[in-house]
Amino acid sequence: MQTGLDKIALGFDHGLAGKRIALLVNHTAVDRWGRHAVQVFGALCGTTVVRLLGPEHGVWGTHQDMEPVAGGHPDPVFGVPTVSLYGADRQSLDPRAEAFDDIDAVVYDIQDIGARYYTYGATLAFVMRAAAARGVAVWVLDRPNPIGPAVEGPLLRPGFESFCGIAPGLPIRHGLTVGGLARWYRDRLAPDCALHIVPCDAHGRPPWVPPSPNMPSREAALVYPGLCLLEGTTVSEGRGTTSPFLTFGAPGVDPVALVDALRARECPGVDFVPTRFRPAFGKHAGQVCGGVYLRVFDATALESVTLGAFVLHALKHLAPDAFGWRTDAYEFVTDVPAIDLLWGSAELRETLDRGDDVLGLLAAARAEVRDWKPGHAADAR
Repeated sequence: MQTGLDKIALGFDHGLAGKRIALLVNHTAVDRWGRHAVQVFGALCGTTVVRLLGPEHGVWGTHQDMEPVAGGHPDPVFGVPTVSLYGADRQSLDPRAEAFDDIDAVVYDIQDIGARYYTYGATLAFVMRAAAARGVAVWVLDRPNPIGPAVEGPLLRPGFESFCGIAPGLPIRHGLTVGGLARWYRDRLAPDCALHIVPCDAHGRPPWVPPSPNMPSREAALVYPGLCLLEGTTVSEGRGTTSPFLTFGAPGVDPVALVDALRARECPGVDFVPTRFRPAFGKHAGQVCGGVYLRVFDATALESVTLGAFVLHALKHLAPDAFGWRTDAYEFVTDVPAIDLLWGSAELRETLDRGDDVLGLLAAARAEVRDWKPGHAADAR
């Protein structure tokens, strides 16, 4: 298979020769030979890399989730000036004019993982909108979706937009490559963006490079669309362990009882192992937690969002003293519960608070994405 960056390296007619560009990248922007996009464009394409734009976690993925990233300094590896697109407040997410000074185009190359609330796609959308206002084109170097083309709802509802879901109508697991996601965002948020896609070969997948500090494996990415719902609770999603999103729990949780409850559900593609763990940082840092370790054995059968809803239901019923809803700020939002931002509405929280099962909610989520298609007006060239 070939990524968009691979095709650039191999001489794809990209139209960027001689142009001055800003690269919106992180450490995943490498070709099949391990060369970073800065090296590929500098050495092979005759372009001038004017600056680097860094998303959440920074250009080198060194920062934790929701940790402000400083900009305005030369990159320590390549010496190129950097601009951070993730700071200490909501305003920092909107690119400032300096990001577009003296450039012809922004080129994006970051590995996404196919979930609505993985924030790199939102950063791309904000850049597309700002670039369009300044007459700057955007090139997206496409990469395969590492969790595949399957789609899982629910759709994001109006009124629940945030940095982890910026446009209503997108499912939690969208099944798109980053190029497809860029087209979807263009049609809804940046219709005047001059968008160009360097396509990838969607067959096969590139070697795994962890795209953020707590996404160490493809297995973690596969369960992330569902298990990230734990970020909206007081239960640890495994940050501070070597297996985030595959490991979860809290002090006071009986791991065997939790495993039994989950095995009683229909959860294809995954098995449950009782565990105890002590996070080094994050929720319950330094405390021993009871919980579960997930073993993914069939990626094509796994329904991650269904699994996540079952996990929250089991935890709320088995460990009500350990389970609660997150009440502090989440991606700069303080007036809407984090779980509502993640689910895309208040329905999951309200269902669980009533003591109801989640089966009806999940059936509705499946129904609304059964015929979901991205439906962009015209292909980008």
